[in-house]
Amino acid sequence: MLRRTKIVATLGPASEQPKMLRKMIQSGLDVARLNFSHGSADEHRERARVLRKAAAACGRDVGLLGDLQGPKIRVMRFKKGSANLRTGQKFFLDSTLGLNDGTKKGVGVALETLHKDVKAGDTLLLNDGLISLQVDSVEGTRIHTTVIDGGILSDHKGINLKGGGLSAAALTDVDRDNIKLAAELGIDFLAVSFVRTGEDIIEARKLFEAAGGNGQIVAKIERTEAVENIDSIIEASDIIMVARGDLGVEMGYAGLTGIQKKLIRKTRKAHKIVITATQMMESMIDNPIPTRAEVSDVANAVIDGTDAVMLSGETAVGKHPNKAIKAMAEVCVGAEKFHVPHGMTARRVAEQFARVDEAIAMAAMYAANHLSVRAIIALTESGSTPRWMSRVRSDIPIYALTPHEATSRRVTLYRGVYPVEFEIDVNNPRSLYQDIFTKLLAADRVHVGDLVIFTKGDLDGVTGSTNALKIVKVTEAP
Repeated sequence: MLRRTKIVATLGPASEQPKMLRKMIQSGLDVARLNFSHGSADEHRERARVLRKAAAACGRDVGLLGDLQGPKIRVMRFKKGSANLRTGQKFFLDSTLGLNDGTKKGVGVALETLHKDVKAGDTLLLNDGLISLQVDSVEGTRIHTTVIDGGILSDHKGINLKGGGLSAAALTDVDRDNIKLAAELGIDFLAVSFVRTGEDIIEARKLFEAAGGNGQIVAKIERTEAVENIDSIIEASDIIMVARGDLGVEMGYAGLTGIQKKLIRKTRKAHKIVITATQMMESMIDNPIPTRAEVSDVANAVIDGTDAVMLSGETAVGKHPNKAIKAMAEVCVGAEKFHVPHGMTARRVAEQFARVDEAIAMAAMYAANHLSVRAIIALTESGSTPRWMSRVRSDIPIYALTPHEATSRRVTLYRGVYPVEFEIDVNNPRSLYQDIFTKLLAADRVHVGDLVIFTKGDLDGVTGSTNALKIVKVTEAP
């Protein structure tokens, strides 16, 4: 049984060597993530180079996702590296305090306008919510607070405002430099952190395209404002990432599962791609197997229809990067096996289609789910037809045949879609179907006598020209 849900894994010190990368690819890695919050430009260049070389050695297409740091709001440094904040004590935050002058009485903050965003009675959450402060008053740039939940606060820990509302822009100067780096590296997916509105995505796309990038744009949903503006963000984006870390801190963990399900549902309904991320198998940073709760977490995201699930620290700094990927792959297959949507396709039966290739994609899925079909074979330039197909629940594999390496890497993130590099012989178009059969038979993707559905366009090399559907039986070459 082919795994339909895709796996994104973060590269880091634990997963940057060629031997480990090959193991990760063989274990099921589909898309590798470069986290621009850590590491230098040269380190990212080297990781991208080694990743692509390892993918070629494994005979696999592996996508590359570049994740911008965004305006992560952090405390500055302490004189002693940390401070023990005790419940009930007074503590201040001040953007004008020296960068290294933090003490148990107060610490500097990186956001100069933080004092304008908060008021008495607000709750500030530090270090992923482990420490909470209640704002007592604001005097100039100094925010006076009382510690509600104490703990050890060390250098550069993050700050969130409970309920959202911090005014930091989504793109920083560092992000603008990293957008240029992403374009240089030929990144397939560019993730924008701490998005607030669709305008943030539009700005990032313009900068990426101006730098020569042609990858898809991922909106990371990790702010309260992003959830409130989700429709405009989905419209402006190609992909949505449910980034549950900061989102859970800002909006509260009790409602996080419901928000996740809503975001997956809305994104798929809009025919876009969705990734579920953060702490999916966190215990595997140290342990060789996941907890039962982590297994259920991943499985539920798969059952809800997420296109991909993501590993972060598990593969970047963990002890078992390839085992984490293998475990996640097994959980995905297990969830898919017991949640295969059989029966008739009712999706969009009362809707009008805006494009011919979209109508062909939906017709192909309807036919496939009402007929005993082994596979769907989509000849595609940009990958848009397979993307529309992947929005319909089905256990039938969709093979995206394309001559373009960039398109092959793009569809690595689409649920149930598998890239196959294929160049049409323009000098012998009559042999098209047999050439495809020969390639897929050799890869054991189909068998002689199987029914398959083809979709293609009359105009080879033209994006969006898919206008034909054909059902044929697989045959051997004469």
